Amino acid sequence: MALNFDLDDLLAFRAVAELGNFRRAAEAVHISQPAFSRRIDKLEQALGVRLLERTTRRVSLTAVGRDFARKVAQLLDDLDGTLLGLRGISPARMGEVTVACVPSTVYYHLSKVIRRHRERFPKIRVRVLDAGANEVLAAVARGEADFGLNFIGSQEPEIEFLALAEERFVAACRRDHPLAKKRRVTWRDLAAHDFIAVSKSSGNRLLIDQALAGVAGLPQAVYEAEHVTTMLGLVEAGLGVAAVPAMAMPGKDHPLLVSIPLDEPEVTRRVGLIRRRGRTLSPAAQQLYDFFAAEPPPARRRRGP
Repeated sequence: MALNFDLDDLLAFRAVAELGNFRRAAEAVHISQPAFSRRIDKLEQALGVRLLERTTRRVSLTAVGRDFARKVAQLLDDLDGTLLGLRGISPARMGEVTVACVPSTVYYHLSKVIRRHRERFPKIRVRVLDAGANEVLAAVARGEADFGLNFIGSQEPEIEFLALAEERFVAACRRDHPLAKKRRVTWRDLAAHDFIAVSKSSGNRLLIDQALAGVAGLPQAVYEAEHVTTMLGLVEAGLGVAAVPAMAMPGKDHPLLVSIPLDEPEVTRRVGLIRRRGRTLSPAAQQLYDFFAAEPPPARRRRGP
């Protein structure tokens, strides 16, 4: 039996699923709000299920609606990729790419690659989902992101992991801190100073705890933060020192922060691109993916100045 809905109805549903508001969704697909409501009613009647819960103040997805929204997003992305593939991608092509990434890769690496990509493809919209390592992995696995930049995923059967770089953790401190004059420090050296740690919910914390199991004289946290970028803000404010991935540190010309090689033991992580195995990226997403693959992050092993 043929279902009585069309592509416009699916586009309308995707808009309200993403925006959570009928008025804004109607504006996004360039129709009046009454006409938009008719499209959603038509889709629900054709499917025989309720996709949305409506109140006077907000719109939310039902359990069936959430599942259907994921499938519609994938269907429309695949259709968009097919159509773009027929014509190829040019600098004038419009489109959207969603990249999931751990926050420690955003500020000094991801932003640089996206800037160069925009210079060549200025009409491609890029959405960045910055979240913890597990959330990034889940977003890619569920199809909520086209691909991701992460340090976990290589052991997941449904994920393809393209290693880009192996980086070490370094000590981060202010330039006027006593440790800033050292060529290298150990974890025990950090114990003599106020230490800023990443929270136990972080994937970085798990890596550090595993690497330091059994090591004596480790620093005890005075402050704890959810993300590496927050830790660096605390370091910059002069509240202490931290151990962070080298990629998260600014370059040697930063006026306040400096990184120092951290040893005994050296802790490293492998950063790479992740994508869902067996899924073909849209031309726009593949283009950005290739930008990242062609320019891996620097594996910094020297101190900042």
